[in-house]
Amino acid sequence: MICFACFSSHPEKASKKSHHGKNTGSSPYTTSVPLEAPSLRHHGTHNPYPKPITSQPTKAETNKYASTENIGSNNIASQNFTFWDLAVATRNFRQETLIGEGGFGRVYKGRLEKTNQDVAVKQLDRNGFQGNREFLVEVLMLSLLHHENLVNLVGYCADGDQRLLVYEYLPFGSVEDHLLDLSPNQKPLDWNTRMKIAFGAAKGLEYLHDKAKPPVIYRDLKAANILLDKDFNAKLSDFGLAKLGPMGDKSHVSSRVMGTYGYCAPEYQRTGQLTIKSDVYSFGVVLLELITGKRVIDTTRSTREQNLVVWAQSIFKDPHRHQELADPLLKGNFSLKALKQAVAMAAMCVNEEATARPLMSDVVSALSFLGTDNDNSQGEGGGHDDNVEDDETYFESQHSAANKQANTTVLWDLLI
Repeated sequence: MICFACFSSHPEKASKKSHHGKNTGSSPYTTSVPLEAPSLRHHGTHNPYPKPITSQPTKAETNKYASTENIGSNNIASQNFTFWDLAVATRNFRQETLIGEGGFGRVYKGRLEKTNQDVAVKQLDRNGFQGNREFLVEVLMLSLLHHENLVNLVGYCADGDQRLLVYEYLPFGSVEDHLLDLSPNQKPLDWNTRMKIAFGAAKGLEYLHDKAKPPVIYRDLKAANILLDKDFNAKLSDFGLAKLGPMGDKSHVSSRVMGTYGYCAPEYQRTGQLTIKSDVYSFGVVLLELITGKRVIDTTRSTREQNLVVWAQSIFKDPHRHQELADPLLKGNFSLKALKQAVAMAAMCVNEEATARPLMSDVVSALSFLGTDNDNSQGEGGGHDDNVEDDETYFESQHSAANKQANTTVLWDLLI
């Protein structure tokens, strides 16, 4: 068994643009920081990054894992690169290979000579906001955890004071790039692709919660941290904030409040008590973003819609209003039943009561079933109804299980 301490970091710098014209502050390989407000770039404005909401680190947190000297003693499976290896791979970190930049440092596209493999090389700023603890955690986590819906860590470099992480290169970037940062001529994601992304992200979390021993709490699920391969398969990235979950008779682990404002579960933000249900809440927020095409926090919207979760909660219990949540860019190309099922799942995940949220295994089961509905050929309009007879057996079993959870009966009824 491995053991990780509590980890700390610092506020992220304002985002910058790469030479490709893409937003680089939310690069697919960026590292998150203490609770902060997300950027508002898709509306042509920039969030000034208000003061992070975070507790002070304890003395124990400050002292633990302050160096990476013992990386080699942890049976790390990933390759240990020299700085020279990565300088060659990125052509000496030339500007034209830069694909991302933020408070953590810079990300370059590279090619490994020995394997001819394209990679993303994250070079941490030695004066930046990702510390040695976060670096060590990410190396350990991604070296020990392997799943098709987790980004693959190819290797790392810890030469002297250089800290670099080498990932598989995913050409389609992040969900944020395709959902929240659309250029005028960019084609929006269709409904099936959005549900495919949600399903992949859910499977990644299910693996961390149920398959990993001990369980792992991801703690930083957001659109910018879900990467996409060429087939739009989702992969979770950025494990610098991950923590081992509670074991034995413990119900939670205590931690500094870390993450991104809007995605953080309310009970965790209030108390610092972290459980796997904290990840479930974050997933619900991402699912809402996929449904609506809206950022979780956006001060450019009307007052009642600035907080996506608060606005959606006023709509959840009225099935007749669910179409108000659908992204207008979908132009009605989805089934009404599929929309209602996805909305109901999101509603359960963002329940204020952590105990009332479903397990990720239940979410995966529901989304797997939802993903079998491929009849989205209605064209422009307000969605269309489907025959529900084939759904009854599956959702009756889900309804029975859900009735055991407080305050979820009404929402599960929407799935029938």
